[in-house]
Amino acid sequence: MARIFNGKRPENLRQTVRDLLRYLGQHRILLLLVGILAAVSASANLLGTYMIKPIVNRILEGEGMEGLLRGVALAALIYGIGALSTLCYTQIMVRAAQEILRDIRRDLFARLQKLPLSFFDSQKKGDLMSMFTNDVDTVSDALNNSFATIIQSFIQVAGTLCLLFVLNYRLSFLVFLGYGAMFLYIRYSTNRSKFYFLRQQEALGDLDGYIEEMTAGQKVVKVFNHEAENLEGFRKRNERLREAGTSAQSYAATMIPAVVSISFVNYALIAVIGGIMVIAGLSDVGSLASYLVFVRQSAMPINQLTQQGNFLLASLAGAERIFRTMEEVPETDEGTVELVNVRRTDEGDLVPCNEKTGSWAWRDGSLPEAPLVPLRGDVRFDRVSFSYEPGQDILHEISLYAKPGQKVAFVGSTGAGKTTITNLINRFYEIRSGSITYDGIDVRRIRKADLRRSLGVVLQDTHLFTGTVADNIRFGKLDATDEEIRQAARIANADSFIRRLPEGYDTMVTGDGANLSQGQRQLLAIARAAAADPPVLILDEATSSIDTRTEALIERGMDQLMKGRTVFVIAHRLSTVRNADVIIVLEHGQIIERGSHRELLAMKGEYYRLYHGMFELS
Repeated sequence: MARIFNGKRPENLRQTVRDLLRYLGQHRILLLLVGILAAVSASANLLGTYMIKPIVNRILEGEGMEGLLRGVALAALIYGIGALSTLCYTQIMVRAAQEILRDIRRDLFARLQKLPLSFFDSQKKGDLMSMFTNDVDTVSDALNNSFATIIQSFIQVAGTLCLLFVLNYRLSFLVFLGYGAMFLYIRYSTNRSKFYFLRQQEALGDLDGYIEEMTAGQKVVKVFNHEAENLEGFRKRNERLREAGTSAQSYAATMIPAVVSISFVNYALIAVIGGIMVIAGLSDVGSLASYLVFVRQSAMPINQLTQQGNFLLASLAGAERIFRTMEEVPETDEGTVELVNVRRTDEGDLVPCNEKTGSWAWRDGSLPEAPLVPLRGDVRFDRVSFSYEPGQDILHEISLYAKPGQKVAFVGSTGAGKTTITNLINRFYEIRSGSITYDGIDVRRIRKADLRRSLGVVLQDTHLFTGTVADNIRFGKLDATDEEIRQAARIANADSFIRRLPEGYDTMVTGDGANLSQGQRQLLAIARAAAADPPVLILDEATSSIDTRTEALIERGMDQLMKGRTVFVIAHRLSTVRNADVIIVLEHGQIIERGSHRELLAMKGEYYRLYHGMFELS
């Protein structure tokens, strides 16, 4: 059965076709061969049907068995060529389609890797995954099925019309009336089914969203005993989907039977009128026999051409979403300053080197003669303002500094701008005004890859990849040895629990660490940062999911890692920032207090209230 059009069409058909043709053009030889073989297959089918005329006429003219065998052999040869052509073009099309899809997926993934975080903030993960699955699969179906089928169906329809005129132009006017009735019904049925399919898609989306939400929130559902209410909500949505699906499929399912029925009526009329014309001597028997077979076969290519054309439009709608993402502006990087390994000469000068020395410096690639700037970890904000959305400032003229080797902690209520400051140091987002300097260099002059390589980050939302425990720690430093991995785990206080796992460091981590506790996942993230051995460290509530005892052990291990390096800490527990050199209190995107733990307590301001409030709660 032909596919049903779901109503989705590309918004910019011309541009989408142009983008798709760019990929098709890279495999033009294979596609040209597919087109030729599809044309040969369609032509063989037409010519084989036309052979009925000479075969029947030879028998009636008395050529006997020999004439019959010659005609049948020639027809068999023609059909054989058509069958071989079909076999060849389907295999070639599969190869060409997979190569095109490989190129599309590769380019789509490559573009996603270059897009800024602001793009991912505005996109749902499910929508991005849908492009790699649903949209790419739709394009795949179109290439594998629609491309050759449309060529073949078009040639069959056009060829059938021409041969009908050749065989009997008088009867062809009656055939055209039947064709007109077919097209009118196809158009009516497509429009009606499109309307109901849109309703079905909306109902399906509502049901999918409800299932996802209820599945993710099962713990809350069971706590409040809402299983029965949730089941009732599911039943209502499921019933709406059933009603919409029934209406959509009912209209769509009538299309083929209706077209076939019109074809049968047309066939019966032509058979009767054609028989009268043969009796009257206006046509020969062979022409009528061939003509009737053409009329009988005409419904299939018409139905295929209409259905595949509609399905191709739906596929182009999926392709449009892919190409629109590929056209997103990638993250720009105008920096020229790079991070290099350095060593000191006997004279005390810094010189770049290839070996890893544990010492780094900044080098401006655009100014080869410029002196190297040692990486010290001096970070300064000068009147920095930033907003995720225009007119809604998250930070307002923030000025702060972190001296080399200092441990700077940020505290404040949710939404005060703590995480935003660390995101700006990484240049995940661009500031609206002001400047941020790193060792006296404007971060906009530093290459983003080098800037981020100098910063180790442990996020509150831990993400682990499918692979072994060792692989996840090694993500911080891909060339780390097994001993370096174990040392990083010991620093993060993760070694003891890792050794207790079924296969130790070779234990597989799946489902974003679903087989580990939240605290264990957090420990692995800290070990990953320790493996990277970064000059500057950012801890964004890195110990939020770890008990107080483990947190104290980790901090002692992290102190060893943080010696002589600048560290930025965001913590929801004020107890974790007591030993910070500097504590910065943020509120509504502005710094309201700055000082050490003792200094801020002596001021008896916001920090004092936060600290004692937290103390009383604990």
